[in-house]
Amino acid sequence: MAYSPLIIGDKTADIPIVQGGMGIGVSLGNLAGHVALAGGVGIISTAQIGYKEADFESNPHSANLTAIEKEFKKAREISPDGIIGFNIMMALSHYEEYVKKACQVGADIIISGAGLPTELPEYVKGCDTKIAPIVSSDRAAKILLKMWDRRYNRTADMVVIEGPKAGGHLGFSKEELDTVTDETFSEEIKRIIATVNEYGDKYGVHIPVVLAGGISGPYEVKKAFDLGASGVQVASRFVASYECDAHINFKNKYINSSKEDIMIIKSPVGMPGRAIANEFARKVMAGGKETVTKCFGCLKKCNPKEIPYCITKALITSVSGDTENGLVFCGADTYKINSIENVKTIIDYLMN
Repeated sequence: MAYSPLIIGDKTADIPIVQGGMGIGVSLGNLAGHVALAGGVGIISTAQIGYKEADFESNPHSANLTAIEKEFKKAREISPDGIIGFNIMMALSHYEEYVKKACQVGADIIISGAGLPTELPEYVKGCDTKIAPIVSSDRAAKILLKMWDRRYNRTADMVVIEGPKAGGHLGFSKEELDTVTDETFSEEIKRIIATVNEYGDKYGVHIPVVLAGGISGPYEVKKAFDLGASGVQVASRFVASYECDAHINFKNKYINSSKEDIMIIKSPVGMPGRAIANEFARKVMAGGKETVTKCFGCLKKCNPKEIPYCITKALITSVSGDTENGLVFCGADTYKINSIENVKTIIDYLMN
């Protein structure tokens, strides 16, 4: 099936695929650059992006700012003309500074979720960086787009709808995850698209809507377009790529997983998250608690004295290769991935 290019304002991706941002250290400059080179939209995650920098232990904020520039430069060298941007979670400490740094280095787009990015338009004033909120409900879309309209006299350049099958931190409660179905969420997607189109009509622009969560093959891609989407966001499938920035052990954890291995765990800050079962995840779900001796200041609402474990440490451990003693976030359909391929092969498969 032939799909139309993804048009985001004055920027066009020949392939209507956005590679989802995955922290910590999973989607950095190499993966994002190669997705952009293949015609999609490459996204770098800023979540503790500087974990490999020499000063990360002493000053993680400074290390992250340094790495934002480094990783974007790396991606741009791979794809001089492609669309390359950042995923910046609203829940992060120093959110405003990371957004402004992304603009400064020349990001084409910023995708932002983990909360409603109500002040994002203010932070990108004066630069050409496009902005795309992530929402999981029509209510959230209505609240945010109405606020941007009234407060900043503008609207979104793109909207990402993240469904219940996504990986990592989820925009759904545990109860919602237990009750939402493909059918009910399909109706919610249609409502969100209708809301987005209202604001597109008001501003005389086309606002592309991109569906995320559970996009594992050509069937899911076609379904997304049938529902009215302009593109899809794919994350987990790109982990099992040669170009992904994660350790080979991390990639192998994906391709060796079974359906029964995919589980919902509690994040230290209360949000549910989807991960692959291992020693660490089982300990967390059994109520295990680690003594947090070092705070990396990653999330705004995190008290080291109260949390059961440090999520920064858990994610760095796994992405560095120790996939039994760290947290391995993943999407619901990760078990369907059974081989490591190059980015171009994965994109061709999805678009078939």
